[in-house]
Amino acid sequence: MKRRRAREYALQFLFQFDFTGKIPGQDNFKQFWADKDEEPEIKEFAENTIRGTLDNLADIDTAIEKAAEHWVLQRMATVDRNILRFAAYELLYCRDIPSAVTINEAIEIAKKYSTTESASFINGILDKIAQGIKDKEAK
Repeated sequence: MKRRRAREYALQFLFQFDFTGKIPGQDNFKQFWADKDEEPEIKEFAENTIRGTLDNLADIDTAIEKAAEHWVLQRMATVDRNILRFAAYELLYCRDIPSAVTINEAIEIAKKYSTTESASFINGILDKIAQGIKDKEAK
């Protein structure tokens, strides 16, 4: 549950970034956490997820668009797009987190912050990304 809260914070931060388009600095993180009394490991996981997602955004967006046949990333709902982004980051760059855990967490967060249909949409895209990683590793 702690990592889910961290992922929810990552979603909130990435959602805000999506509207401003400004790469956040340390002051942005201080301001973000100012009214939240959270444990250090939740903050650390959230910030690592946010930074990792933003640092690899071009590759992540490419992977999402490739998996989301006939969908343009900018036409996706903002919440869905940012859930996909942090989850794709975990799938592609956090090999210590099982893909099933990442996908399940993304689905649960989508159910809470978006729609039931979004959960299915997100599941399908993340599953394709995870399968692509497995196929590449098998070669």
